[in-house]
Amino acid sequence: MQAGTHQNHPLFTLSDIIYLILGVLSASFALKSFLVPNHFLDGGVTGISLLFHEVQGWNLGLILILLNIPFIALAYFKVSKHFAIRSALTIVLIALTLHFIPFPELTHDKLLVAMFGGFFLGIGIGLSMRGGGTFDGMEVLALLTLKRSSFSITEIILGMNIIIFIIAALFLKVETALYAILTYVIAGQMTKYVIEGIEAYTGVTIVSSNPDAVKRALVLTLNRGITVYKGERGFMKESFEQSADVDIIFTIVTRLEVRKLRNIVHEIDPKAFIFTSTVREPQGGIVKEIIKH
Repeated sequence: MQAGTHQNHPLFTLSDIIYLILGVLSASFALKSFLVPNHFLDGGVTGISLLFHEVQGWNLGLILILLNIPFIALAYFKVSKHFAIRSALTIVLIALTLHFIPFPELTHDKLLVAMFGGFFLGIGIGLSMRGGGTFDGMEVLALLTLKRSSFSITEIILGMNIIIFIIAALFLKVETALYAILTYVIAGQMTKYVIEGIEAYTGVTIVSSNPDAVKRALVLTLNRGITVYKGERGFMKESFEQSADVDIIFTIVTRLEVRKLRNIVHEIDPKAFIFTSTVREPQGGIVKEIIKH
């Protein structure tokens, strides 16, 4: 993460403040209106806080602050000073919101609680991250663990949360743990969607027998920049020694443009080889930045 690495980078911008406030309100709404009244759990530090709240009856906001202190300290020294400050303020705001704002209890249907609790919690986490902070220190721990292991961040967080869910099953009920997993999955998907946005980027690689027409269509019709690699095609089992030079075209489009791109290429060359891949946090070139760190 790169927040605050430049000396003149402001601690907060207007968009940061808006994202963080909306994130706090959404997460607090999820907790007070869905999860807490129905004794539900989630993953991460939030899940541990909810577990302590259920088992010991401790104040949820205070637990959330106390449990996140070590992670904020780690973030301050290992990630970024600005990221740590933003995260600390976000956590304090959530604790105050939970204490002072009386959100209504909307439903006691367990499936609805899991779905909409996870939905609004995920939106809250995603908006907070777009504002350059977080209110769950588990992500910081995962980033630090990543440097010392061969697992991805997603796998590390999942492993940590499995331990939380097992503890929940032991201290509460298996049903509670199962609903916690559902809440966690929904929250995770919503977080991903909010961070990446509807314009999440996709890398598209195209190998065509008519590369010049494909290049013109992508640049002039779709208005996208392209990169061309020089390669070889052929190497079939029946004719391994035969090959031909080929232009391998690569471009980045939004998720909504993938089908349009496929249709354009298919009209030019129905037999063109096309495959896609997820592109995370593209920077530079003509691709706009979609997430702040």
